[in-house]
Amino acid sequence: MKRTLAIAVAAATVGLGGSFDLAAQSQRAAAGNDALADHGRYLVRIAGCNDCHTPGYMANAGKVDEKVWLTGDRLGWSGPWGTTYAVNLRLYMKDMTEAEWLNTARNMKARPPMPWFTFEAMSDRDLRAIYRYVKTLGPGGEPAPAYLPPGEAPKGPFVQFH
Repeated sequence: MKRTLAIAVAAATVGLGGSFDLAAQSQRAAAGNDALADHGRYLVRIAGCNDCHTPGYMANAGKVDEKVWLTGDRLGWSGPWGTTYAVNLRLYMKDMTEAEWLNTARNMKARPPMPWFTFEAMSDRDLRAIYRYVKTLGPGGEPAPAYLPPGEAPKGPFVQFH
């Protein structure tokens, strides 16, 4: 009994002093296959998700700390459809299951400028990868402003489409 306790204490001590982050490691494990989450990170970068869904990403040529990726933006996109805002994907997806995400992505019809039709070209594996990557980030940031119908003026900065 004493030997088992000593081994457990020694293992815990080594673990606490190690160079790895247990919380991050367990979050990655809970999110699923690391390779799939890494593929999701790649897709988020090349598909332009950060362009709108990460504050300052475009203005800083992509040089934005990953800890703020996909937290939404307060920049409005205004046109005949009203004014839309890039949603905080980390909050949007936080309580969503992978199956719910696949269903949402496959049936999405969003307002401009969201290129929802690009999901049609993605495989289920790609969509799962994006889901798993977003899950590795965890919830963060604040909700984006709510949609404004046509004729209602945005209060903050916005891009005007004609």
